[in-house]
Amino acid sequence: MQLGIHVNTFRRPTLEASLDAVADHGLECVHFNMAAAGLPSMPEQIEEQLCDRIAAELAARDISMATLSGTFNMIHPSVDVRRAGLRRLEALASRARRLGTSLVTLCTGTRDPDDIWQHHPDNDTPEAWADLVDSTAKAAEIAERHQVTLAVEPEVSNVVDSAAKGRRLLDEIESPRLKIIMDGANLFHAGELPRMREILQQAFELLGGEIVLAHAKDLDRDGLAGRLAAGQGVLDYDHYLRLLKKVGFDGPLILHSLDEDEVGGCVKFLREKLEDV
Repeated sequence: MQLGIHVNTFRRPTLEASLDAVADHGLECVHFNMAAAGLPSMPEQIEEQLCDRIAAELAARDISMATLSGTFNMIHPSVDVRRAGLRRLEALASRARRLGTSLVTLCTGTRDPDDIWQHHPDNDTPEAWADLVDSTAKAAEIAERHQVTLAVEPEVSNVVDSAAKGRRLLDEIESPRLKIIMDGANLFHAGELPRMREILQQAFELLGGEIVLAHAKDLDRDGLAGRLAAGQGVLDYDHYLRLLKKVGFDGPLILHSLDEDEVGGCVKFLREKLEDV
């Protein structure tokens, strides 16, 4: 597996300085967000010259762009917000390969109108699921046009809040352009932590063959997406990494939800764990 990090972990005044910080920690790849290059995370357009500059700066440091963030609220209660998200996703997808990646990450979203990471009771309604399927089908068409892959992540605060729903979405969309991000810290509803190994095992049985990206963070309690740095919480990392290896995953393992001063310790933790898997 290649260790990487969300580029925005390093808040620097320039793209070059942010990438220098990534390189200084010996990391091999990044999850890229256009905000690191001075644009909105979901811009309306991206100039070719900027794409070439970003790709050149990455190459100069021997860092690959594992993924590009295309996160927007796919079931926002406003259809206009969803349409704007899809329009901006197309802008990103159209430049992804020039930037150096063929993988764009999504968020399945929530009915909360203000916070994409906040659970809402209406997430469980048939109407929310119908909106998700509609948004995802349109996103898959965008991906096909631009020859990129999209990846979604089961996460307890979003409409796809379990591995089972992730499997359901894949089965309903039936697109080879739609794949899975696995994050072991995002799978546990309230009361489920005592069943950690069982739930992780089930997630990999359902989704193991579709995983194109893995996340590395941690959690301190169930019912909430993990918000701790890797190795700082209760996730059974030995089991999580063994399951990734068992399904043949050898792609990017991306650190996030950590402060800059935690990066060195997390990198050390993960490298030691990976040596033992």
